[in-house]
Amino acid sequence: MNITIKMATVGLLSENCYIVKDNVTGIGIVIDPGADADIILNYIKEMHIKVKYIVNTHAHSDHIGANAAIKEATGAKLLVHAADRSMLTDAKKNLSAFLGEAVVSIDADEVLKENDRIVFGESNFRVVHTPGHSPGGICLVGDKVIFSGDSLFAESIGRCDFPGGSSDLLIHNLCEKIMILADDIKIYPGHGPETSIGWERVHNPYLIY
Repeated sequence: MNITIKMATVGLLSENCYIVKDNVTGIGIVIDPGADADIILNYIKEMHIKVKYIVNTHAHSDHIGANAAIKEATGAKLLVHAADRSMLTDAKKNLSAFLGEAVVSIDADEVLKENDRIVFGESNFRVVHTPGHSPGGICLVGDKVIFSGDSLFAESIGRCDFPGGSSDLLIHNLCEKIMILADDIKIYPGHGPETSIGWERVHNPYLIY
C-alpha cells in the first residue's frame, strides 16, 4: 500500500487526527478530526489530497469535533460504526456534556460494520470492530498499519469505565482480532505515541497472556 500519513495532535485532550493519502491517485481520508479544523485543513492542502471519507474510530467528543468543518470544506462522506452513530449528535452520549462544552457532529453519511473495506484510490483499510472503549469502537487495518483509535495505545488500552464500556470485551477483541497480526505492523493510536504489534505483544500488560 503506497500511502502517506500525517498526524495532527488536536484539542484539549491531545487527540491524534490522521490524514492519509493514497500516493498513486491523491485520494485520501481523514481519521478522527477531533478539533482544530484549520490545522487539519492545512495538512490536506499541503498534501494536495482529495478527501473521500472522514472516518471516526468511535464517537466520543474528542474524536468528532471537527467533522462538520472538514466535511463542509472537502465534501467528504462521514463514516462511523453503526453502534456509535447516535453518539455523534448527542452531547450526553458522546460525553461532552459532562466536560463543560457540548460538542455535536453532523450525522454519518454511512455506517460501518465488521470487515467493511474503506477504499480510497488504490488503497483500502479493513474495518475491525473492537468494542469495549465504546460500543462502536473500530480499528482500521491496512498493509503494515493499524489505526487503533482509543482501543489500543502504546503499552495500554482505552478506558472502559464510560457508558457502554467493558474491559473484558475490549481485551478479548484486541487479543482475538488485533494481536494475531504480524509483529512489524505499526500502530497509530488515538492518543500518545506510535507503537507496533510486536512491541505490544511483549510490553502491554493488558495483552500478555
